[in-house]
Amino acid sequence: MTYSENTRFIESPTVEEYVRERFENYPVMAKVAKCESRFRHFKENGDIIRGEVNESDIGVMQINEYYHSDTADRLGMNLYTLEGNVEYAEYLFKKEGTSPWLASSKCWGVKNHISMR
Repeated sequence: MTYSENTRFIESPTVEEYVRERFENYPVMAKVAKCESRFRHFKENGDIIRGEVNESDIGVMQINEYYHSDTADRLGMNLYTLEGNVEYAEYLFKKEGTSPWLASSKCWGVKNHISMR
């Protein structure tokens, strides 16, 4: 197969790049993602990342499907996609700050905690 000189390859951003860009105005959320999932959304076999402590926590932002799937569905957000997981995390952050991720605050720094209440 031959490609012309004008053919450009557009690389998809990594999960980390995607999260950092989405949370450019809220850098603590990138720290949360790093702590929660090490910027992973899927395993090598294609399965979604699940929490080590609670298997209901899913994806790069470790959104708990038991507590949040109904709301995410009503909002049209698919927690199982990278985009939907991050979009719902942004919705949750704007509503509750970093409170939903306090369990991992030792890693991302409780001093960075943001409360919206």
